[in-house]
Amino acid sequence: MPYGSVYREDLFKDQVVLITGGGSGMGRCTAHELASLGAHVVLVGRSESKLQQVQAEIAADGGAASAHACDIRDEAAVIDTINKVLKAQGRIDGLVNNAGGQYRSKLEDISTKGFEAVFRTNLLGGFIFMREVYNRWMRDHGGSIVNVIIDMWNGMPNFGHAAAARGGMLALSQTAAAEWARSGVRVNALAPGVIETSGLDSYPQQVYDDTVKQIMKVPMSRFGTESEVAAAIVYLLSPASTYVTGACLRVDGGGPNARQTLDLQTPVRMPRFDGFHRAGPRRA
Repeated sequence: MPYGSVYREDLFKDQVVLITGGGSGMGRCTAHELASLGAHVVLVGRSESKLQQVQAEIAADGGAASAHACDIRDEAAVIDTINKVLKAQGRIDGLVNNAGGQYRSKLEDISTKGFEAVFRTNLLGGFIFMREVYNRWMRDHGGSIVNVIIDMWNGMPNFGHAAAARGGMLALSQTAAAEWARSGVRVNALAPGVIETSGLDSYPQQVYDDTVKQIMKVPMSRFGTESEVAAAIVYLLSPASTYVTGACLRVDGGGPNARQTLDLQTPVRMPRFDGFHRAGPRRA
């Protein structure tokens, strides 16, 4: 069973797209969709075994992918990875800054070390990849960058470190969009809401239960799917968005638009898009 993309199968033929955090969750799903559309996908992440597993999946499905273990917070490692990709593939047409992570904690309990760790993963690492891909390839050849952030509008209680870092990534995306347009480089952000993905499965049961309660406050009253996020990323990388830069595309079921005056007592029946043929069952 192939990936059920809504895009034509040769949309990214002969293109190379690098995805950080490509070993699981939304990164893995996006990699599968892009590979199904003809791209050579470069999978980047810290876990070599996870990357190799996704690489093997894509190969089994008839796609092309390569894997590079790299800590995105390590400047020298990032530069080395990009050099290896350019040597092997000869180009980088797209960059998806998807890697990130955070943990649940109230602001008063977040240590300086913990805050810095989330900051380095969710903002600094993305910046290093953007800068180096731009300087080493896109400045002279153009390209598209998509920075995956988060639904952090109006603050993010219990995840203040992530909200601060992701808000910074949005501002960084908007700045790069202005500065790099002259080189034919588009830079956009994408903000997922509560997505049904493997990352959600890693949280303790209480956090998961609280998240389920949270989605009942979203106008669409359901989780988003990995496929819905991937399809939006593909749009921002595609020729259909060639006049879109400095934007932030929300994939969140309308969550930030809910107000206390909105009656959400009646469940909303909204269709889901599940194009990812390898998506496994999620925690009930």
